[in-house]
Formats: sequence, C-alpha cells, structure tokens
Amino acid sequence: MIFDRLKRFLILLEGTERDVPAAFSPGQAVSGRVVLELAAAARVGALRLRAVGAARVHWTESRSAGSSTAYTQSYSDQVEFLSHRDALLAPPDNGEVTVLPAGRHEFPFTFQLPETLATSFEGKHGSVRYWVKAKLHRPWSAVKKVKKEFTVIEPIDINTPALLAPQAGAKEKLARAWYCNRGQVSVTAKIDRKGYTPGEFIPIFAEIDNCTSRAVVPKVAIIQTQTFIARGTKKQKKLVVTSIVGDSIAAGKREVWHGRALKIPPVAPSILQCRIIQVEYSLKVCVDIPGTSKLLLELPLVIGTIPLHPFGSRTSSVSSQYSVSLDWLSTIPEQPEAPPEYSSVVASPEAEQSLAPPCRSELGGILEGPFFAYIQEFRFRPPPLYSEIDPNPPSGNIRPRCMTC
Repeated sequence: MIFDRLKRFLILLEGTERDVPAAFSPGQAVSGRVVLELAAAARVGALRLRAVGAARVHWTESRSAGSSTAYTQSYSDQVEFLSHRDALLAPPDNGEVTVLPAGRHEFPFTFQLPETLATSFEGKHGSVRYWVKAKLHRPWSAVKKVKKEFTVIEPIDINTPALLAPQAGAKEKLARAWYCNRGQVSVTAKIDRKGYTPGEFIPIFAEIDNCTSRAVVPKVAIIQTQTFIARGTKKQKKLVVTSIVGDSIAAGKREVWHGRALKIPPVAPSILQCRIIQVEYSLKVCVDIPGTSKLLLELPLVIGTIPLHPFGSRTSSVSSQYSVSLDWLSTIPEQPEAPPEYSSVVASPEAEQSLAPPCRSELGGILEGPFFAYIQEFRFRPPPLYSEIDPNPPSGNIRPRCMTC
C-alpha cells in the first residue's frame, strides 16, 4: 500500500512557514509546491490540485404553527470567489500509471487570485475561507488528501475623502418614571474621521448634559455587527470590541470630553462588498439613565488595512496628475562657471534670449520664472564675500602718492 510507503504528503506555500497561515492580497500570485516523500517506489495514477475561495452562511430558526406543532426553518447560501484546478501529475495517454522512485518529490504550482475578493472571516453564522487541496490517486487505493488554508486581506485605504470626513451626531432623551417627567439628558459627540486601522486611538469629543434629578453614567464602545444574508432573510450578530466607562455625572451637571482616547484592538477589517456576509463597525455612545431606557448615539466606523498617510497620499495624487519634462536641466554644468562679460549680456540680443526662462509649452505650464531664477543661482559663480581686509593689498615697493601735489 502507498500509505505504508508514504512518509510525507503536504503543501507548502512560498514565503510562509508550515503551521502559519499565509496572507495574500487580491490580484496577487500564489505559488507553492506539493511535497511527496516516499519510503519506497510506488505506483501513482495522478496528483491533482484545486484552489477554492468561498463565502458560506447557514443558520436555523424554529417557528411555531399552532399550539402543538413546530418546525425548523434552515437558511443557507454560498458565493464562490475562487476556483482553480491543475493536474500536477497526469496519467500517461496509454493508460499506464507512473512509478515514482523512493525519495522526496516536489511538484510546484502557481495561480492568480482574482482582483476582487472578500477578506477572510470567521463569524457566528458564516465564514469566508480560502484553501488549497491536493489529491493523490493510486489504482485500487483510496484517495489521499491534504489541505492548506491561506488568508486573503482586501485592502481598504482610509486615505480617501469619504473615510477622512468627520463624523458627528447629537441626541436627547426625556427621562420618565411612573409618568413623571424627571428631566432631559442630551449628548453630542464627534470624531475626526470615519476610517481607522487597528492599533490607532480614536479621540472622542463629547458633551453630556444631565438635566435630570439623578446621576447618569456615560459609556463609549466599538460595536462589530455581523450580517448574514440568505434567501432574502438577514441574521445579525453584534459584539462589543472594546469600551470605556466615563465618570458619573451628577444631577444638573455637564461633562465635556476633549478628545478622550479609545484604542482599537486587533480586529478584522470591514467587509462591505460581499453579497451574503457584511462586517460593519460603529462607535456607540451610551448614557445609562436610572429608571428609564438608555440614551444611544451611534457614529459609523470603517476599519481599514492601509493606515493614514496625510502627506504621502496628497503628494502621490499631485504627482500622478502632472508629468513635467525636465530634460533641459541636464544641460546645467556640474562645476560652476565664471560669470559672463557684461558686454556679452547687454549688447547681444542672442545673449538676452538665451538667458530668458523656458517657455510654458516646454515646461507643461508647471514651472514658472522663480524656479528658473533658483537654477541661475548655482549656474554662475557667486561674487566674493564682503571683508574689511583688502584681499589684494598694495605692494610694498610702490611709492605712495603725495596728497599735496
């Protein structure tokens, strides 16, 4: 049996260790090899490889139909992102099998990921998974299988106008107890942008006004909302990612937060483009009011993968819009030249034209006169520095002139 002779059968992905899941981006090439190590020669029919990526959701709901009967309704759906097949060792055309000698055999493979993929995710009622599976076929024997999972991370750049926009909101609630008005609680909150990455701090600017007769306690939390969709029905699961509790606000008092920091722990990025699974985040400001329901204010968040680059993003956008030919700068000599004669500058019309800055058509309308003036600063040798000591003192053998003659 081949299983008695098979010492090792595994999949290795390039750039990763054996027990560490590999991470890739959409559009990237995935390369690796299937390792087959035999203790003795064995007959092999075929070695096939398949790469799969899919999102799956499933949950059940119990429903009652009358007083004594009940049934369970099942909801399932699936979206396939990746499906790649390859024959690493195909059987010969004559129908014979391949005999592999004892030792280590490696079968390399590579495939391209699609440009649009959802981020790998494990949720309450669904998941997004990617894996590579190899199957070893041998005549009159069971198929031997090996599987290797890998991670896909969809890039979300928070350096976009939509994710850099500030988020703000206000809400108020009237506290009642036994149909008695106990006053009003109002909250106003603001954050500087919508997009963040794990590890960042969210500065929270808030104002809580307690006009009731009792003390209230403000809280702030980051909420993850998992939405699963199947057959037109949605199933949601909400989790508290992290939270902070503020100080108690006495009756008739006001509390102001001047950028109170809330750190984002390591969490999965947002999933917004998948048809059956969505992962969304929000910043929820909650005020506990004794004797009545809580006052809730929610601000949307997007957890991205590319952190904030305020200067790099602007520079790249400007440079991508303009392309200037600076070939004329290559004519500037490396060594400074002596300044030209005055007569050659003012008397010759050709010389005056040569000193004029380049026309706008040559520079694409980007470089102006001041830039050319800066170039002229190091084209000619600068004049000597001022000094109280004469750098060329008169010779001693020169007879001094009589001032009375």
